[in-house]
Amino acid sequence: MPENEIKKAKEPFRFYTRLNLSELTGMKASDLGELLECLKKAPESAIYHHTHRFLQQHQYLSPEPPNDFAYWVSNVLGERRLGEHLASIDTIGFNNINDLRQKFISVIKDYLKENPSAKLKFASNEEALYFVKSISFIFPTNYLAYDLAEFLDILKKITIDSVYFHIFESRLRLAKGTNDFSKWIKESIGDSKLASDISKLDPYSYTLEELKDRIIKITEARLGV
Repeated sequence: MPENEIKKAKEPFRFYTRLNLSELTGMKASDLGELLECLKKAPESAIYHHTHRFLQQHQYLSPEPPNDFAYWVSNVLGERRLGEHLASIDTIGFNNINDLRQKFISVIKDYLKENPSAKLKFASNEEALYFVKSISFIFPTNYLAYDLAEFLDILKKITIDSVYFHIFESRLRLAKGTNDFSKWIKESIGDSKLASDISKLDPYSYTLEELKDRIIKITEARLGV
């Protein structure tokens, strides 16, 4: 796509950034039965926290850690086979928190049917799983992109907190079905190929810096720069 063919967007893209706070919910699980009940009742922000905490707190380390539920079940209750099932849940395959929640519930229920003795394993108060919710504060930045060239230029400047919001939170917590970048590129720019190329990335297989760099390279290739 040569520069003289760059299309103006129908609507400009506003870049946002975020700050995150963690807060205890008052819910805790000491066994698999309690874990199920907590999963059913916990706010969406808690499910999100326990499946994305590592990405938020360790943004530069190796990606794809187990979620908190998988880690706790394996390392505290000693149910490693169930932990493996929970760790293998493909978060990228879900477009909203409640569908992801139901998947965790379904996997645990099925496991308990086959392994009823697993209900008898308990964690101490010190090792119980305390449910925490993730509270995000979203702020608009001063950056507006009116075409792909401007989008690319701004993408190189924004922080990884902004990348995190537009890739992870907007898709899953706001249930948009895709990331903000792909949605804007497809709907306002009309470039379905670039939108698809970005949406096909598995963001959980990169650190945030790597993810940002990958999106930049894909966009540069599309623009021929």
